[in-house]
Amino acid sequence: MIFDTHAHYDDEAFQEDRDELLNSLSTHGIEAVVNVGASIQTTKNTLELMKKYPFVYGAVGVHPSETEELNDNLMDWLKHVSGEKKVVAIGEIGLDYYWKEPDPEIQKHWFVRQLQLAREVKLPVIIHSRDAAQDTLDIMKAEKAGEIGGVIHCFSYGTEMAREYLNMGFYLGIGGVVTFNNGRKLKEVVEYMPLDRIVLETDCPYLSPVPNRGKRNSSLNLPYVAEAISQIKGISPEEVIKITNQNARNLYRL
Repeated sequence: MIFDTHAHYDDEAFQEDRDELLNSLSTHGIEAVVNVGASIQTTKNTLELMKKYPFVYGAVGVHPSETEELNDNLMDWLKHVSGEKKVVAIGEIGLDYYWKEPDPEIQKHWFVRQLQLAREVKLPVIIHSRDAAQDTLDIMKAEKAGEIGGVIHCFSYGTEMAREYLNMGFYLGIGGVVTFNNGRKLKEVVEYMPLDRIVLETDCPYLSPVPNRGKRNSSLNLPYVAEAISQIKGISPEEVIKITNQNARNLYRL
């Protein structure tokens, strides 16, 4: 059975058929999903989803692009809800320099604060890093993030950066991009890294794999990702699914 380690089923893209889709996952070989907070509101949405669906777990946190909303009171709230039974991680947190706002200094401040929160509540982290490779790594080293543990979600850098994170004990989240014709860099990373550090993710509704690229993504597309990894690694898709499921459980301490 497949474990989707990173999804956003609270997104409005699922407004029409969310219940029907989520209830159909188990019949398509999807065993578990982690829905990931990206703002205070989406974290609240995530808490609702994990209460409603037995197979949905939650991550609580604020994405770098939303960090301007954070303050000490909201950090206290995040700490409080991180203690809920099915919350398995702090995330998604990190740095995103693709957009001009918020200012990098604001992003860095709240990235550090959320890393410290994860250490305090003893949960792994889900890291978002886009166009911010060196700053992300520098902060994680300074905060000794290897002691916290977690996953670099939607990994988008090359093998040298992968080596740094693997040496810290992190997992790398692999999704639809590994099926893209222009996903050569990620294919090289998958070839390079050990199987016991790969976890499957969708980041749905985004990043649908080929042959559904450009359409709304869901966990139903993960067999395409498993197939791509199996071809790179020279093992069966079933073996990829089995190993990545166990990796996800190790990552989220389930």
